[in-house]
Order: sequence, then C-alpha cells, then structure tokens
Amino acid sequence: MDNYRTPLSRARGLGSAKHGVGHWISERISAVALVPLTLWAVFGALQLGAGDYDFAVAWISQIHNAVLMVLTIAIGFWHMHAGLRVVVEDYVHTALGKAALLILNLFVCGLAGALAIFSILKVALGGA
Repeated sequence: MDNYRTPLSRARGLGSAKHGVGHWISERISAVALVPLTLWAVFGALQLGAGDYDFAVAWISQIHNAVLMVLTIAIGFWHMHAGLRVVVEDYVHTALGKAALLILNLFVCGLAGALAIFSILKVALGGA
C-alpha cells in the first residue's frame, strides 16, 4: 500500500485525511436525488404556468406536491452548499478568508433554504 506514496510523503508521514470520501459520496447522492426531483419540478412549473394564483395554491396544498417541493428545495440547497464548500476549499488560500466564506456559505444556504421551506409550508397548510 505504501508503494504508491512519494518518498517525501512517507518521510513526513503525510497521507489521506480520510474525510473527503464522505463529502464526495454525499455530493453524488444529492445529485442523483435531484434528477427525478428536478424533472418533477419542471413538470410542476409547466402546470403552474398554465394556471392562476388559486390554482397554484390548490396545487401546493396537495400533500404529495408539498412534500416533493420541500424535498427539492432542501436537497437542492444542501447540494449547493456542498458544491460551494468545495469551491471555497479549493480556491481560497488564506485561512481567515476561507473560514469566513465557509461560514457565510453555511448561513446563506441554510437561511435561504429555511425561508423557502417555510414559505412552501405556509401556503400548503393554508396560511397564505
């Protein structure tokens, strides 16, 4: 197994941090989950485009549409957060800038996702 490591990495004892695989797998799972959800969302948007406001409220009030919309939003924002995290980790090289952008990414994605889900639930449960 050590045959694939460079002499310098063997001397320093450096190797894989063993934590990147979990991030990679979660990005792929969220991407796969978004495929059918996005197809459903496009179909739903086409339906909503043909109706009026009352039709849209009735559509999102149906339990299966509300659940699928919440899943689409939640998984979409999680996927966006994971992708932006990789971009920041790969391309920002100052420790303070990287930490600030990672925290900003977490809060913006979390807040935007929470507001979208709250809005969906408010309409779906009759609060609009």
